[in-house]
Amino acid sequence: MIVYTLIGITLLLAGYSLYLVWKAGSRPVRKTYSYLLLGLSLCIFLYLFGVWVYISIYLKYLFGALILFVCLGYIFRKHDHEAKAPPRWKRLSNLVISAVLIFIIILYFTGTTGKPRTVELGFPFKSGRYFVLQGGKGLPTNVFHFSLRGAIYAMDIVKLNKYGGRADKIFSRNLRDYEIFNDTVYAPCDGLVARAVEENPDNIPPNMNRGPKNTNQVLLETPGYYVFMAHLKQNSLVVKEGEYVKKGQALGCVGNSGFSTEPHLHIQVHARNPDTNWYFGHPLFILFNGKGYLLNEVITVK
Repeated sequence: MIVYTLIGITLLLAGYSLYLVWKAGSRPVRKTYSYLLLGLSLCIFLYLFGVWVYISIYLKYLFGALILFVCLGYIFRKHDHEAKAPPRWKRLSNLVISAVLIFIIILYFTGTTGKPRTVELGFPFKSGRYFVLQGGKGLPTNVFHFSLRGAIYAMDIVKLNKYGGRADKIFSRNLRDYEIFNDTVYAPCDGLVARAVEENPDNIPPNMNRGPKNTNQVLLETPGYYVFMAHLKQNSLVVKEGEYVKKGQALGCVGNSGFSTEPHLHIQVHARNPDTNWYFGHPLFILFNGKGYLLNEVITVK
């Protein structure tokens, strides 16, 4: 599966990035600055974008600690002043790759959509640690959602277990191995239930052949925007279409219906436009209790 490939790439590049910084420390800066810059930029890139959650986010924190340790080692190591500098073509290639990585790192925080319009919501879960599996301000952090009908600020949220992973295994066909499965979803705002669908069966990972039109969902309509929540568990809804709900009221449970490879909550918000369908309204960047979250960030609810 692709997830195992991504894990392998993350771990291999993490080791390589630390090696580059350590290697640079054996010589004066003027001779190895290109290796140092490449190693540090690759470290930061992997810290932000690496698929650590498929094993444990604690590995990410360990990697961050190792970055600091290697940097301290770089500072205090004795330099070999007799060593030759790398060839010019190698220095140039290192600098080009570093520039690309730094550009992507900057885009992680800024995105490619300019200053987004925002919406204030309550977090749709009551307690626990949650994780943004997909999300961000457009490219490059929200690649999948960016292509879906303007869902450029949509988020996929999973829950973390005590080991810092989103499931008991890297991959499992048992839905109950996923920490967020069957977690109760609460209304993030007051609103009218404009749509409530619950009859679709949950997919057995990684099967998602039923596609996006077979998603259990709740669509809340407010005077200013629509909130769409999807991939809910079959027959778990406790609200009906036409019902008015208050913020914090239970809606249903997280499942794995529709276009979903594993249990998670998909949420997106669009500005209300009476002249079009809800998903053609302007997409809004979500602030949960006043804070926006990006790809691979942890959301702690007490």
